[in-house]
Amino acid sequence: MWIVTELPPEAERLLESEPLMAHLATSVDDRPHVAPVWYRYDAGTVEIVTTGRKLENVRENPRVALSIQKDEGGDARWMVTLRGTATVVEDEVATREARRRINAKYGAEPDAYADNALVRIDVGSGTYRTY
Repeated sequence: MWIVTELPPEAERLLESEPLMAHLATSVDDRPHVAPVWYRYDAGTVEIVTTGRKLENVRENPRVALSIQKDEGGDARWMVTLRGTATVVEDEVATREARRRINAKYGAEPDAYADNALVRIDVGSGTYRTY
């Protein structure tokens, strides 16, 4: 396992290799919350579009973590855990463009989930492992 401040190219490639689910971890008042999210990774930044508890928590405490894992037949093939700082982007055009990129990755209609807000996560460190 490697703990890094910059992900190696192989880990970056795996993060965008297929539409896998990420689990976003937030915490407010020492109350952790973990929820699945669709994501897009590009050069040290993760984009998600979300609403509800996840969004409320990010607004209160921008320190977050993401966990992504590839399994085959119940066996782990690789995993990446990212830790970083989240920012809610209050730009409608940027949000719409990000939503379309993420929706395309996961096979959803371009304008699906129109109420979701854009959150960008600047990755500070990560853990990468292949099995």
